Amino acid sequence: MKTQDLLHALKEKSWVSLTHEVTRDMAIYQAFNPLGERVLTTLEETGSDNREYTLGTSHGTHVDAPAHFMAGGKILSDISPKERYLPLYVLHLEDKVKEDPGYAVTVDDILAFEQEYGAIPEGAFVAFSSGWYKRIYSQEDFTNTHDGVEVTPGWSVAALEYLSRTRKIAAIGHETLNTDAGPEAAEAGDLVAQRFWLNENKFQVEVMANLDRVPAAGGIIMINVLHIKGAVAFPAEVTAVFDA
Repeated sequence: MKTQDLLHALKEKSWVSLTHEVTRDMAIYQAFNPLGERVLTTLEETGSDNREYTLGTSHGTHVDAPAHFMAGGKILSDISPKERYLPLYVLHLEDKVKEDPGYAVTVDDILAFEQEYGAIPEGAFVAFSSGWYKRIYSQEDFTNTHDGVEVTPGWSVAALEYLSRTRKIAAIGHETLNTDAGPEAAEAGDLVAQRFWLNENKFQVEVMANLDRVPAAGGIIMINVLHIKGAVAFPAEVTAVFDA
């Protein structure tokens, strides 16, 4: 198939943005300040609209490179475009999260998925759809803190170990600010799942949106990110493409 024919075929598929709009009011990680915007020139004054934005590396939907937690790990510019366009598999666990907001994905969840859809192939992107993205514009709802513990969903270390070392996938994604389920992180006193994953020298996408609109298997994910010299994380444009 010629390259332009391939593009035409892709445009005939369903496209869903997995990216949040970044706003000053969205939930953010505690280390950061809200989005800042400064108008430098206006159309009325100079004939051109120019603005300066100030944001954190983890504002909204973003990519974490391994160097975010791993000494000597890959930085964003080490992750080539080919490594950011991947087969997409989505674990739809929204119902489990409704029952338990602090739910952590288990190996059994992945095995049940594979029983239905087949083994997840090497080099894939696996996303955890929790429905949590709908809370993004309320810091209180998104962090869901009770008695000092963020009761939020995430991955167990065992599930990540299975995906990385048995299935040898390329990357993971989720809708929350951290890889870990909040209660497990609180019990460990550290972001143990996030630390494990990034120290596998593999990247992740956090604060994803609209995963509940994407089929469990058969899609692809396209991740585009600005490369700032030496950056270990940055907001990204993420898109899923799949058969209608």
